[in-house]
Amino acid sequence: MSVTYKGCYTVKPMEATKCGREPLSEWDQIGTITHVPTIYFYRPSQNWLSHSTIASTLKESLSRVLVPFYPLAGRLHWITNGRLELDCNARGVHFIEAESSSTLEDLGDFSPTSEYNYLVPTVNYTLPIHELPLVLLQLTQFKCGGVSISITISHAVADGPSALHFMCEWARLARGEPLETVPFHDRKVLRAGEPPLVPLTKCQVHSEFDHPPLLLGQSSNTEERKKKTTLAVLKLSKTQVETLKKTANESWDRPRSGHGYTRYESVTGHVWRSACKARGHREDQPTGFGICVDSRRRMEPPLPKGYFGNATLDVVASSLAGDLVSKPLGYASSRIREAIERVTDEYVRSGIEYMKHQEDLSRFQDLYAIGTDKGPFHGNPNLGVVSWLTLPIYGVDFGWGKEVYMCPGSHDFVFDGDSLLIPDPNGDGSLLLALCLQVTHMDAFKKHFYQDIAED
Repeated sequence: MSVTYKGCYTVKPMEATKCGREPLSEWDQIGTITHVPTIYFYRPSQNWLSHSTIASTLKESLSRVLVPFYPLAGRLHWITNGRLELDCNARGVHFIEAESSSTLEDLGDFSPTSEYNYLVPTVNYTLPIHELPLVLLQLTQFKCGGVSISITISHAVADGPSALHFMCEWARLARGEPLETVPFHDRKVLRAGEPPLVPLTKCQVHSEFDHPPLLLGQSSNTEERKKKTTLAVLKLSKTQVETLKKTANESWDRPRSGHGYTRYESVTGHVWRSACKARGHREDQPTGFGICVDSRRRMEPPLPKGYFGNATLDVVASSLAGDLVSKPLGYASSRIREAIERVTDEYVRSGIEYMKHQEDLSRFQDLYAIGTDKGPFHGNPNLGVVSWLTLPIYGVDFGWGKEVYMCPGSHDFVFDGDSLLIPDPNGDGSLLLALCLQVTHMDAFKKHFYQDIAED
């Protein structure tokens, strides 16, 4: 794909905003703290074919939405011991304009490809962190008149729900509509910047924050990190999803809550089992399954509406590979359900205390995007499936119609064991699984993934 970059602009809040250093919560400073990209593709009507009209609409509305979402116009600063602070200084976000000689039709079914790298802003992680914009955007106009809007947002200031809150409100302002939900920025509701409440001796130990299991016989994950990976996007029809859900609920005791296993628990249990089979694990191989749980409604009281920041926590379900493979699908789903149900108000608050007592947070941070091998590794023998099933990822209309497609913003957005579950944009109840595994395991995974649906 040929892409010509026409210019890079700094867009600042249209009005004066709150300035000064603000503390981040513990959840902001662990896990992924680099930028996460997404792309939206559009086919504007003939009335919107002017690239300058689209660009000016986006930049003007972006300047306005940065007033209520002022933290995104700031910069991060390292303090000490792997900890970060947010400097609300209105320095702005980067907006790139580009053109492509390709058409949207050239992208076919929009399957992830290395071509997407030309459509997504590059974050220069060689710069000091306080020089990096928290948000970078790229508007690319295609020869056919179609456009793509890609946005990459620092995960240290916004999780998935917050990032999508920003996108939806930006689109509303671009359409000439008022803000729907004002963002809530006081991270002190999660005790940001406050000292621990209890001594370390009385602090509950959270072993789930430890690094996940290693392959039996290995003392580190160095060799597994080096192995070549590949990405596949696998589709499950509505019938296949319902089959997995029915199988999970009929093959194992119902959860204590009385509610049957959800489509997420059923599908991801199947993914976990399929990965163990494809990787050829020994029966006594420990394996962890990472789950991202939104704590906003699980707190007592719930976090304020529009809470902006990180409130999604990574929890880990665990099992022996032999148990996952030999027992019915419902067993894997039950392990996942138990991990999710651990996320209560008490769990969140004790986790905050545990992190406040850590001497250094860097060992809890995923920094692979900047080329370091430090931090957790969720590859073989482990796995994680992030769910976008309940997020408003579709229907983002800036005034020229809803997107024709949206997807993660890079073909290599995942590493071994990372995956993403999203609803099919057709809205027919089918699901898409974007999964990264080692090359040597992918074919076997696909075989078990589809073959076992009929057999489970």
